[in-house]
Amino acid sequence: MARTPSTMVPLGTDAAAFTLPEPATGNLVSLDDFRNRPGLLVIFLCNHCPFVKHLRDGLADFAREYQERGMGIVGIAPNDAEQYPEDGPDAIAREVKEAGYVFPYLFDETQEVAAAYGAACTPDFFLFDWDLRLVYRGQFDDSRPGNDVPVTGTDLRAAADAVLAGRKPEGEQIPAVGCNIKWKQGNEPEYHGV
Repeated sequence: MARTPSTMVPLGTDAAAFTLPEPATGNLVSLDDFRNRPGLLVIFLCNHCPFVKHLRDGLADFAREYQERGMGIVGIAPNDAEQYPEDGPDAIAREVKEAGYVFPYLFDETQEVAAAYGAACTPDFFLFDWDLRLVYRGQFDDSRPGNDVPVTGTDLRAAADAVLAGRKPEGEQIPAVGCNIKWKQGNEPEYHGV
């Protein structure tokens, strides 16, 4: 289990445009679908990563609660599905049902969206404000597989609560840690492993 930290993209960075397929519905989903929301959470995740599996139930609960409060939430699977078929479109569609995800879970086949966001690991969280400017990038909470810390989403919840109240998140932002993104040969961005 490789432990890769998020790259901690500079705060204030604009959300990168995307239009990606949603395997569970066959629809295309774009950044424009999330405009005029009090906030947008973009999560890079996959099905096979032990770090994502560890947060799976907590993430599903978080999404139900915060979508009801008006936040836009989208998951994006960036891994090379040829090398990791458990992260491909059919598996994504199954995972939505099994995990109880209420947010669109999209497939980034070209990996261009993951690179544009500066994603490095799964899970990797990017929280944007009303103007789609980055205000939080970091961990869900201190829980990791095997450390016996309960999954609460404390860090992300505090940031999301601030965004929904029209404020910038306060306090230290601790990098997310997860499995490295499984880049296709030749796609690995320069920041990978930073």
